[in-house]
Amino acid sequence: MGPLQVAIHYDFASTLCYVAHRIVERMQGFLEEIEVEPFWTPIDLAPIMRWTRGMQVTPDRRLHIQQIAAALEVEAKVPTIWLDSRPVAATALALESDPARAASWRERVLSCVYEEGERCDDPDQIARMQRELGIEVDAAAHERALAELERRTRGAVEEMVTGVPTFMLGRWPFGGIQEEDTMRSLLGRWAGRQRERQG
Repeated sequence: MGPLQVAIHYDFASTLCYVAHRIVERMQGFLEEIEVEPFWTPIDLAPIMRWTRGMQVTPDRRLHIQQIAAALEVEAKVPTIWLDSRPVAATALALESDPARAASWRERVLSCVYEEGERCDDPDQIARMQRELGIEVDAAAHERALAELERRTRGAVEEMVTGVPTFMLGRWPFGGIQEEDTMRSLLGRWAGRQRERQG
């Protein structure tokens, strides 16, 4: 039997997705032990939530997100606006056939926004990050990736995804991120049940 794959729907504009990324990173040894392989798949949360790109994130909401991150022992700079994550998500999708490069891009964008406090929707910043990693995505590939992003977003809605991050445990969407012990327990029990069903 190969590893069990868990799709994780995320949006680069979501601070909680950065928090989830760090927690999953800390759990890597455990995930290998239970043979669970996370598969990060970007979606566009704005149309799902009917949010306006570039809208202000209220101080109360920013404080709430900061408190969640702190409780989960992840330091994060919370953006003051909802960033347009489509361009960086398109790059992630264009790189998907090369998991190592896709992971490098995901890490670079997330660290840029939530550690360095930069914007991921600034064309110059995106170009700089691509040059740093030696990434080139031509216009045609970028357009195909944007179309794929829309398709995945619609697919996520059909899977009852209402926010990010969402961990797809088979057909069951588990939304949000919890402390590491809770995630270990959840994923461990799910993996055990899946193995039993596989015989």
